[in-house]
Amino acid sequence: MIDPLLLAAARVSTFAGGSLLTCASGFFFERDTRLFLVTSRHVLVDEASGHHPDRIEIEMHTSAHNMAASTGFSIPLYRHGRSIWRQGGDGGGDIDVAVIELERGALPATAAYRAFGMAQLECLPQEVELGSSLLVVGFPLGFHDTLHHLPVVRHAVNASSFGLRFQGKGYFLTDARTHRGTSGAPVVMRGRRPCGEEGFPWLLLGVHSARLDVGRDLLQDEALGLNCAWYADILRTLTKD
Repeated sequence: MIDPLLLAAARVSTFAGGSLLTCASGFFFERDTRLFLVTSRHVLVDEASGHHPDRIEIEMHTSAHNMAASTGFSIPLYRHGRSIWRQGGDGGGDIDVAVIELERGALPATAAYRAFGMAQLECLPQEVELGSSLLVVGFPLGFHDTLHHLPVVRHAVNASSFGLRFQGKGYFLTDARTHRGTSGAPVVMRGRRPCGEEGFPWLLLGVHSARLDVGRDLLQDEALGLNCAWYADILRTLTKD
């Protein structure tokens, strides 16, 4: 018995030519008949660090009955010199979320995955309380179940007022232990009532981006242990036809 949440996340590797650059996280999102890969925008390009991959590769299961069967699916990031991903911004600046539309016909014929959908955005409770139990599903430092090609789950709690833009930015805070490689992971909570596809009770709150820190005495003060998760409702805009 495998929780379908684990099949909704994808391990993302970035490449420049044949050179592996970084490992990150992502997840599948479905709208009508269209399928998207969602990850952090800085996974695809990051001017500050000089990160400029030209393609990514995601690992996909090729059998619903044998989780050990998988293949790499390569996605070029540029077509005719133009980037293929969609990213967004608002009054607070750029939003660190990007989506890439996947061609279903190009996927392995037996591909086994699950996807979040609009129902997972629309069924959020009116209030996500402070301290609500959340999960971050990803590949910290690339770590995962290498036999069954499945991500790991870290426990988190909501650390800021959900619905308010923390410091005017389009994200909220989580309190969780995270590492490099978790960028692009879905931040979810279990729904209290049936929502969307049967057997998939997870609500999509955000997209994990990065750890937050402040100026501190490195000898006396520990890291904050706080993270920013961009509100997932940006996907309403980024996946419009």
